[in-house]
Amino acid sequence: MEKNSSVWKSLVAEHPLCIAWKQEAEGAVYHLACILFVVGFMGGSGVFGLLYVFSLLGLGFLCSAVWAWVDVCAADIFSWNFVLFVICFMQFVHITYQVHSVTFAREFQVLYSSLFKPLGIPLPVFRTIALSSEVVTLEKEHCYAMQGKTSIDRLSMLVSGRIRVTVDGEFLHYISPFQFLDSPEWDSLRPTEEGIFQVTLTAETDCRYVCWRRKKLYLLFAQHRYISRLFSVLIGSDIADKLYALNDRVYIGKKHHYDIRLPNYYQMSSPDLSGSPLTDQFRNSRQHCNK
Repeated sequence: MEKNSSVWKSLVAEHPLCIAWKQEAEGAVYHLACILFVVGFMGGSGVFGLLYVFSLLGLGFLCSAVWAWVDVCAADIFSWNFVLFVICFMQFVHITYQVHSVTFAREFQVLYSSLFKPLGIPLPVFRTIALSSEVVTLEKEHCYAMQGKTSIDRLSMLVSGRIRVTVDGEFLHYISPFQFLDSPEWDSLRPTEEGIFQVTLTAETDCRYVCWRRKKLYLLFAQHRYISRLFSVLIGSDIADKLYALNDRVYIGKKHHYDIRLPNYYQMSSPDLSGSPLTDQFRNSRQHCNK
């Protein structure tokens, strides 16, 4: 304790004070270095934010090294600033190499440029998503899933081709490229639950899709919360698109569109649901509001 207090005393109390301040300002190189430091520390997050920060900080340390060599003539100040400049330069080269070395198969390139890039997803994040998946080919008239038989153990997104969705042989809707094949089934189950498809998905043409195995994808979500939130938004949007596609197939008497999500429609189309607790609760709440 006494040793620490003596060190503090020698640094502060016994250190000679500045008696005469320099009247002239430092050179332009010193002020340029300070400006680069201020602007560099305003960089954002992400890959390009790191490139921005390390590039400006590296230039700032380089200017400080030049100032220490030319104006101050201090070897220690020059050495420290030059070492920091080298570190920033190496970090900049390393990040640039990581960005440019990320290569994908053609399907992943199309998927990134069409869906993930417009959302502002960085390449390293997409690389993590792609490494957890595989590209699968589905030939024409082959089934991706069969009603009542295929288990729900994966999540897939169509890259090329078209998928026909049917239930009991009746056509429901098509699945186009960059739509999930099984987003409703995925969203209907908890991570610990199991289930089977209630629809049949058949390839109308030769198709290519990206597939994530269920357990592997949940493990990825646990490790990367950002990816989990991203997929939650994509799946929710995809389910909404499928609902609207179903809505376009539903008509009533005079060919008017009818919203399949209205409770009255469920009562009309499915007599078994008329006595369900959910329908009774909706009817009672509506009567209570009318009163």
